[in-house]
Amino acid sequence: MPAKTYPRTPDGRYFVVRGRLWRCSNPALGEQERAALTKTLMRARRAVGAALKIADAEALASARADVNAAKIALGERGPAWWTDGAADYNRHLARNTPYAAWFETVGGDPT
Repeated sequence: MPAKTYPRTPDGRYFVVRGRLWRCSNPALGEQERAALTKTLMRARRAVGAALKIADAEALASARADVNAAKIALGERGPAWWTDGAADYNRHLARNTPYAAWFETVGGDPT
C-alpha cells in the first residue's frame, strides 16, 4: 500500500494534515543523514509504544525525549531550518496563516 501524500506548501516548508501545518524535514540534510535520523526516529517511536504497553513512565519519558531529539535533528522541531527570517507556523491551522489562500486553492484537506 503506497504511503499517503499530503499537500506541501509551495515553499516546501510544511505539509498539511487535517488543516494543520507540520514542518518538513530540512532539505539540506544529506540522504544518508536523513535516513539515519529517520531510522532513529522510528526506533524511538517504537520505544514509546513499548513503554506505553507496559506502563513504564521512566522508559516513556526517555523514549519521548529521543523522539523529540530526532525531530529536532531532522529540522521538524526546534529552530526553523530556513534562514530568510520568515516566521515559523509549525502546528498552526493553515487557514490562520499566510498560507490560507494557497490552502484554499488545493481544496483544503479532506481528511
